[in-house]
Amino acid sequence: MAVREGTYELGPDDGTLLVRTGRSGLGRRAGHDLTIEATRWTAAVEARDPLDASSVTVTVEPDGLEVREGTGGVKPLTDQDRADIRRTLRQVLDVRSYPEIVFTSTAIGGDAIEGDLAIMGRVKPVRVRAALADGRVRGGVTVTQSRWGIKPYSAFFGALRLADDVEIEFDITLPA
Repeated sequence: MAVREGTYELGPDDGTLLVRTGRSGLGRRAGHDLTIEATRWTAAVEARDPLDASSVTVTVEPDGLEVREGTGGVKPLTDQDRADIRRTLRQVLDVRSYPEIVFTSTAIGGDAIEGDLAIMGRVKPVRVRAALADGRVRGGVTVTQSRWGIKPYSAFFGALRLADDVEIEFDITLPA
């Protein structure tokens, strides 16, 4: 598929950016696997033909992360649970000191986007899976929190822990 050349600003009205977490530890049955939506993000896209001449920068405000779903667990996720998780996310990601998470592409290929991901002042290379079809781009990347110096959340003296790997998924409709 040929790329429609141009410069584009995309955001939440154009698609979804989700974070999916899992649980580990002896108490994992008590916790929830979470689906968290980034509600405040932008993508600056320079679309070129050929595709490998393109670039993208995605900026996410971690203060805009909202819990959308919690599956598993002993009891359903309550509104209070969602508020507590939101507060904990902001503490863990130190949103006051680091108000943005930024991905900057370094190479774009047929099924992947290579780039640098900056979280809490640490920049690490990542390879993002990406598929372009029917005017949409879908994909994701596994982020190992400890690689960026993030200690995965734990409770009950470590018996319930958030898995170190989180999945980032996106589904974005491109401008016509």
